[in-house]
Amino acid sequence: MPEQPPYEEEPHHGPEGPPPEDLVIAPTGMGGAMDLGTSEAETLEKTPGGPEGTGPQEKPRSLWSDAWRDLRRNPVFIISGLVIVFLVVISIWPGLITSQSPLQCDLSKAQEGSQPGHPFGYDGQGCDVYTRTVYGTRISISVGVLATVGVALLGSLLGGLAGFYGGAGDSVLSRITDIFFAIPVVLGGLVLLSVVTSNTIWPVVGFMVLLGWPQISRIARGSVITTKENDYVHAARALGASNSRMMLRHIAPNAVAPVIVVATIALGTYISLEATLSYLGVGLKPPRVSWGIDISSASAYIRQAPHMLLWPAGALAITVLAFIMLGDAVRDALDPKLR
Repeated sequence: MPEQPPYEEEPHHGPEGPPPEDLVIAPTGMGGAMDLGTSEAETLEKTPGGPEGTGPQEKPRSLWSDAWRDLRRNPVFIISGLVIVFLVVISIWPGLITSQSPLQCDLSKAQEGSQPGHPFGYDGQGCDVYTRTVYGTRISISVGVLATVGVALLGSLLGGLAGFYGGAGDSVLSRITDIFFAIPVVLGGLVLLSVVTSNTIWPVVGFMVLLGWPQISRIARGSVITTKENDYVHAARALGASNSRMMLRHIAPNAVAPVIVVATIALGTYISLEATLSYLGVGLKPPRVSWGIDISSASAYIRQAPHMLLWPAGALAITVLAFIMLGDAVRDALDPKLR
């Protein structure tokens, strides 16, 4: 008899018919197998974040990069920033928008209103109000920036050291700040600046730094106390990092955000404080050009010539509002709780 071929069992196919030719058998990890199409198997092998976990990971963004991204999308920041840039430019180069001198006056035109070439009219001495308003920007911006820088540096230094080391120094600094908080700012200015004979901006800046640093100091102290308890600071200390290295490399960059927010808002406050002290006669004095001096001179003629008061007061209000809006936008961007 002829030899019969060996019996081969026909493969059993389901009701859907034979499997496609591109079928791939993938192990399940439990001793079994799972049917995958070729495209699905290639996807698992090629996906960066696939099972192997070897794909490139997105670099995490820092607080400052997130804050800058939010600020660029905030219309309040953009508008206030443009206003501040304009004010800074005309304070440095007032000749860009006016060709006259703020001290060139003509008594025959005293208290006259708007005229061609003199859109804001004249003040009580016959000086051009527009020119004096433009030149008054220089004093206000200079006093505000210098006072803010001085307050931020002194307050951050004292508050940061007290918060980092603690102990008796921290207790003494806390009591000193309580004493300064009890001094009314305007009353303190009347007492301290009334005995000053210099007509420069430095006595006014020094007074603001003297009474303004306790606020920044308290903010910096609390921020440093919170930051130094983080794990990365403990790790740096365990690795033998010195106190100065921990302060400069690990604590200061992560504790400075609240100080920046408060200082930005306070800058507008210092500008208004300078105008208030000049209005009361203890700040800057003529022939210095200041919005506070012009407002003080125009207050006696508010009924006869309201334009003398309107323009310097409006410039002061816009400047202070711009810095406060900028500070609010920076606060919203740097405060993670508001995200």
